[in-house]
Amino acid sequence: MYAVPVIIGIIVIFGAAKRVPVFDCFTEGAKEGLKSVLSIAPSLIGLIFAVTMLDASGFFELLADALSPLCVSAGVPPQVVPLAVIRPVTGSGSFAVLSGIIDKYGADSLIGKTASVISGSTETTFYAITVYYGAVGIKKTRYTVPAALTADMIGMLTAVWSCAAFG
Repeated sequence: MYAVPVIIGIIVIFGAAKRVPVFDCFTEGAKEGLKSVLSIAPSLIGLIFAVTMLDASGFFELLADALSPLCVSAGVPPQVVPLAVIRPVTGSGSFAVLSGIIDKYGADSLIGKTASVISGSTETTFYAITVYYGAVGIKKTRYTVPAALTADMIGMLTAVWSCAAFG
């Protein structure tokens, strides 16, 4: 409870002891932070808008239904397919799907455990790429998206298989 104020106090005391203008350094850092926010805002707003539109249109459900037969043949429970589809796109949307899965099947069920491990072992790929590449002004992602989605798929399959083996 007191960790943050203590850390801030230590930083201020250390800065004062070194004769560093602490407040000036703080305001300069805040200016740089605002510049970073302004540089990534357009990409982030576009991503949020696109995800909201795709979700409202039912695209994620259609994609999950289309992928369901393939996933079943790979041993993936069809109930976690919507989570696997939405997880690389949005963290809050995938949390809502995860919450629905846990509410419906229970946290201790194989489906609940599998969904939890998928959620914990994969990344919100498109959000991360948008934020990090947007912050430094990279426009061409080259191999990042295919590599990151491959890593997400491997993480999801490993989560499914390890939960089936040890769950």
